[in-house]
Amino acid sequence: MTNVFVDSRRDLRERAFQALFSLEFGGDNLTAARFAYTYDKNEEEEAELPLFLLTLIQGVSDCKREIDKNISNHLKSGWTLSRLTLIDRSLLRLGLYEIKYHKETPERVALNEIIEIAKKYSDEKSSKFINGVLSQFVLEGK
Repeated sequence: MTNVFVDSRRDLRERAFQALFSLEFGGDNLTAARFAYTYDKNEEEEAELPLFLLTLIQGVSDCKREIDKNISNHLKSGWTLSRLTLIDRSLLRLGLYEIKYHKETPERVALNEIIEIAKKYSDEKSSKFINGVLSQFVLEGK
């Protein structure tokens, strides 16, 4: 069956975030991606997963150690990754991956997209926090 849905990049980022969040509890990338992609679409389990979605999930997983180190180095004194909510941690990882490693997306676009997703899944305080942390990486890239 071919995919009859046209997914926006924002929708795919949101689904990547959902998959990454679920991976905090265990599982594998493909199962998490498939569930995040198909759970509300009434699609068959064999639906073809968009390459962008898989790239984000696999990229974060492959670079997770380095991403976490970079995030930790940019947190204010007294803050650690383990102190962050799972939502914020997953959003920061996804945002940093796209800003630093996935050069197909302009850095500011990646930043704005993650902030919008943060507003949907977290609160205003978290979206400002995520903006503050990830903006440092955008400014470093200049």
